[in-house]
This record gives sequence, structure tokens and C-alpha cells, in this order.
Amino acid sequence: MTEKAVDPVCGMEVDTATAKYTAEHGGKTYYFCAEACKRAFEKDPHKYLGEHSHGHGGHGCC
Repeated sequence: MTEKAVDPVCGMEVDTATAKYTAEHGGKTYYFCAEACKRAFEKDPHKYLGEHSHGHGGHGCC
């Protein structure tokens, strides 16, 4: 059974079993589609945790 997570930066669906990029924040693990998304999240996690439902606005990571 494959578990999916949503990249909080770009909204892409990520397979948690094979995700190469992860970060911990507030006791939770977040999964990312690309290193650029992980870096953006680590720089300002509150920006993405509060507004992830509206998409990423075309930041160009993927």
C-alpha cells in the first residue's frame, strides 16, 4: 500500500515511501517533489503551511 502526501510548496502529490526530499517541522514530516520545494519550505515554512490550499503561483520548481 502506497501512502501519498501533498508537497506543501507546489501541491504536487508525492509518494511517501520513495520521496527523496523531506523536512521536519512542528513534529511532522513534510514531503517534497524536488529540492527547490524543500529549500523554499525550510526558508519560510509558515508561508506554505498557512496558504497551501491556493496553489503555488508558478514558482517553477517542477
